[in-house]
Amino acid sequence: MAAHSSIEAITARIVERSKPHREAYLDRVRRAASRGPHRSTLSCGNLAHGFAVCSPAEKEALAGDVIPNLGIITAYNDMLSAHQPYETFPSIIREAAREASGIAQVAGGVPAMCDGVTQGQPGMELSLFSRDAIAMAAGIGLSHNMFDAAVFLGICDKIVPGLVIAALSFGHLPSVFIPAGPMTSGLPNDEKSRIRQLYAEGKVGRAELLNAESKSYHGPGTCTFYGTANSNQMLMEIMGFHLPGASFVNPGTPLREALTREAAKRALAITALGNEFTPAGEMIDERSVVNGVVGLHATGGSTNHTLHLVAMARAAGIHLTWQDISDLSDVVPLLARVYPNGLADVNHFHAAGGMGFLIKQLLKQGLLHDDVRTVFGHGLEAYTVEAKLDAQGQVVREPVPEESGDKKVLSAIETPFQSTGGLKMLTGNLGKAVIKISAVKPERHIVEAPAVVFNGQQELQDAFKRGELNKDFIAVVRFQGPKANGMPELHRLTPPLGVLQDRGFKVALVTDGRMSGASGKVPAAIHITPEASDGGAIAKIKDGDIVRLDAVAGTLEVLVDAAEFAARAPAVVDLSDNEFGMGRELFSAFRRNVGHADQGASVFA
Repeated sequence: MAAHSSIEAITARIVERSKPHREAYLDRVRRAASRGPHRSTLSCGNLAHGFAVCSPAEKEALAGDVIPNLGIITAYNDMLSAHQPYETFPSIIREAAREASGIAQVAGGVPAMCDGVTQGQPGMELSLFSRDAIAMAAGIGLSHNMFDAAVFLGICDKIVPGLVIAALSFGHLPSVFIPAGPMTSGLPNDEKSRIRQLYAEGKVGRAELLNAESKSYHGPGTCTFYGTANSNQMLMEIMGFHLPGASFVNPGTPLREALTREAAKRALAITALGNEFTPAGEMIDERSVVNGVVGLHATGGSTNHTLHLVAMARAAGIHLTWQDISDLSDVVPLLARVYPNGLADVNHFHAAGGMGFLIKQLLKQGLLHDDVRTVFGHGLEAYTVEAKLDAQGQVVREPVPEESGDKKVLSAIETPFQSTGGLKMLTGNLGKAVIKISAVKPERHIVEAPAVVFNGQQELQDAFKRGELNKDFIAVVRFQGPKANGMPELHRLTPPLGVLQDRGFKVALVTDGRMSGASGKVPAAIHITPEASDGGAIAKIKDGDIVRLDAVAGTLEVLVDAAEFAARAPAVVDLSDNEFGMGRELFSAFRRNVGHADQGASVFA
């Protein structure tokens, strides 16, 4: 059916706003694509270096510009559970390429850090910037100009957005993203959260906490809660970068390997050497971006994507804004309950019908653009399926059932969990911020209370341990933006604030930092821009100022006389401790040049 009128209107304004940037981008993509197989531009010396390790038959094929060569960009390392399965993928892809009369080479590797390991540590201050470093590293790999298409092996928080920016920067090449899947279910997420809160209260020790965490994160695959990593996988499927049904199949299974083989062969089928040329820069357009935002709202996805989707879209000349994201939230219902906005994990979501069921429900009411290009062909209707294996071990796809397999996890469009999506923009005299409300109870959508100001998350934790926060208050945690210290996730604030809320106090968080894809039950106005280190009003707040966070009206205000507030000098904080150690000195240029959060917090123009 035709797209919903509000979806059409928001898409149309994005198209109009983006027009000069998008037209210039498409002109660059088309000029690059018009040059044909790019190996033809290489000198004999260039080409000899590029295929020096290939077999004689492969050298002959690559020299002739008629056999497609597939570049593999991999984020493999064996410290990240989500990326460890990628160790064997290049050999699988090479074999599949040979079966399809093509060739595949690893074009390059990119860094992949784990936010779970670096939470609350100095290394977290590199996390957001790693996205842009990944884009640049992937660009270096593809710059050898040896390839007719690319496949990208990446899953987690900043890795996929960085790889998407790279794919769109090389928009003349077809690009297929290949997931590795989530780990099998371990300790239930609500039990893990309960033990974290007990630890924060001092009621259990480190041994009990480590035991619980180890039972949650226990093997190969993505963490099973619905944070940024699994939001990434949802986005890649609903935006058309994945093959249908690929996102949430567990690693180490026959279906997972078959999907990987199929993805490699599909990438070779959509090069300029065939009849289905699908360059990534042409495939991804304003409709694809809107579909991604709709999917984020319908699933209660990660707040980090209010940064990443903006940056990803800009790589294709598309100017998405927080207002667009917020307005889409008003018309897209919440259809999934996956932790932290429910008790289920992504395996339960997948078993209930997963992406196929979700896309089918959204298409029913025109909440997605069906008329888009994908790596699988034309239209999202082809994604309303479940991937399975036939008797010969080949991937087959069957229509998803008419009803959810678990209505507590995945709902029909007629009976949503709530009528609006999970992310909203807040505006007021503190600037702009975003809030995720899908896991916040309605009675906590408005909080008005005195501010307690902290210049770092450790200060809040110390105050909690001293028993100073047993009261109604709004925690203002500032100097955590990208210019200050790289905008780390402040995930360690969740347990103490959760404890205080459970004790009956009205609490909320206001910060220019991030709270991660695991933003939960405590109302949190995050990503405030301008940030404290960039002259933002958050630097003027004092202890005791009344702050009002209103997620219903979409406002964030400090209730201080306007003249008095304007006359205040902003606080100045010594940030020199953030400049060195754990590699932070290598990213000083990023901190100096990073853009505002509402523009994607990127170092790229």
